[in-house]
Amino acid sequence: MCTYILKSYNQKDEISKPHFFILNKGNNSGKPLLTPCPNCFTIQFNNTEDKEQVYWLLFCLWQSKAFYPYLRGSVIPFIILRDIKSCIQENLDKAAIKPEQFEKMIAAFQSVNKIENQLKQNLKTIDEAKKLILYSFLA
Repeated sequence: MCTYILKSYNQKDEISKPHFFILNKGNNSGKPLLTPCPNCFTIQFNNTEDKEQVYWLLFCLWQSKAFYPYLRGSVIPFIILRDIKSCIQENLDKAAIKPEQFEKMIAAFQSVNKIENQLKQNLKTIDEAKKLILYSFLA
């Protein structure tokens, strides 16, 4: 059973347990973050394994836009603490029912995410090469 403490981020609070942050404003609401920002929640765990499990669960949910139905607000969309908590608990319950399938999903997602990051890096390199070609022509 994964136990966690989810609350609004306060930069004055000192966090000693394993933790990460969850963005709560904008179209990327629900995105797990490693560094805090003014508009985020803090989620703390008793151990690193639970942290990693929930981090990747939230990352998968955010990537699949599972938080969109929970967004509120007309100008700047936001998600409230209760909705994040219920979404996490609902999906952790599903993961507890099918732990092997959940682990496979996380592993596959991490693999695809790694490939995506490599492709993004390749595109940056190609963009830099284009600039160098242009600069060498202009020089």
